[in-house]
Amino acid sequence: MKVKIPVGDFKLEKDEKEAILEVLELGRISEGKKTKEFEKRFAEYIDTKYCIALSSGTAALIAGLTALLYDERFKKVKKGSKIITSPVTYVATSNAIIVSGFEPVYVDIDPNTFAIIPDKIEELLKNTNPDEYSIILPVHLMGYPNDMEQINNIATKYNLVVVEDSAQAHGSMYNGKKTGGLSLFGMFSFYIAHNIQAGEMGAITTNDEKIVKLVRKIKANGRLCDCSVCVRNQGKCPYLDKDFDPRFTHQFIGYNFKTMEFQSALGITQLKKANGIFKNRQKNVKYLNKKLERYKNKFQLPLYLKNVSYLAYPIVIKNDKKINREKLMYEFERHGVETRPLFGCIPTQQPAYSYLKEKYNDKLPNADYIGKMGFYIGCHQYLNTENLDYICSTFNNVLSK
Repeated sequence: MKVKIPVGDFKLEKDEKEAILEVLELGRISEGKKTKEFEKRFAEYIDTKYCIALSSGTAALIAGLTALLYDERFKKVKKGSKIITSPVTYVATSNAIIVSGFEPVYVDIDPNTFAIIPDKIEELLKNTNPDEYSIILPVHLMGYPNDMEQINNIATKYNLVVVEDSAQAHGSMYNGKKTGGLSLFGMFSFYIAHNIQAGEMGAITTNDEKIVKLVRKIKANGRLCDCSVCVRNQGKCPYLDKDFDPRFTHQFIGYNFKTMEFQSALGITQLKKANGIFKNRQKNVKYLNKKLERYKNKFQLPLYLKNVSYLAYPIVIKNDKKINREKLMYEFERHGVETRPLFGCIPTQQPAYSYLKEKYNDKLPNADYIGKMGFYIGCHQYLNTENLDYICSTFNNVLSK
């Protein structure tokens, strides 16, 4: 099974190779000049005051949630408090919630945009003890933004903090603003298949200086200092006259979530191409939707919206007992079109969370269905018309059987 149409791709072209060579010539591969430049550029792209680069999207989730525990402004945020989030997404979101000491609570999703339904959040809070909840964490899955205005209004009403998992939505817009800048902070991933790629890397975007200082400490094993780039060797450290070294004095229990200059340099090259990436993915989704319209009785094709920066091309099999998802995906793969399941409903379909299955049985009907019947293929910027036509002919060949 040779892959002809990968779900995601990353090409080391002239700009990328030059960026890597520049890092080698500068002689520093740990966080430095390039990371600082990436943070500045990405903050400008999202239109926030600050950005902190981390080693991965998962690291960004954990560091951001941990920062809230150390922020005395948020009295309800404490170990064991509950976070309302999406049941259908990559498992890192739920893992980060648990690793950070919180309890995930799931509400159902919109079947077309995969976004959590705000009315379900309101219903949950009305029918339980709202004091047990501290955070709402919407996930902009596949690039579709959540209804952030309604979510923020609910959060204000119940004194909750809102943060965004925008790992799959670089450039998606909501009411004229980019996701990741619509709450206290947003978290991003630059994994290989994502809209803006660097191989591995994550980021937190925010307008809140206190969050920035906390995350900078937590990502460096909780050390006391929080400079974006260490200036101690230049004699500029604000703690030079103290009787301790802030790099080895630890204020919090933290992690090693620092990134490397290579990833930051690659991220900069991709940011320069971000608008083109957004447009090409949009164009590809629109093209595939038109060509595959004949199958709309069998499949829910992705909702096309001009504000969405598409991670991939999600497909949900409609109530057709003749189509088996696993067999269908196998046939696509056999023809060289790479596929992925649409993650699964975490509390009812992921083995790691099987202890929650009984609690959520029959309570997340949309999530259960999409987790069982949804999958996705690529729509990335490197696909051309010939590639897209091959995807369409594969649909024809496979479904004719």
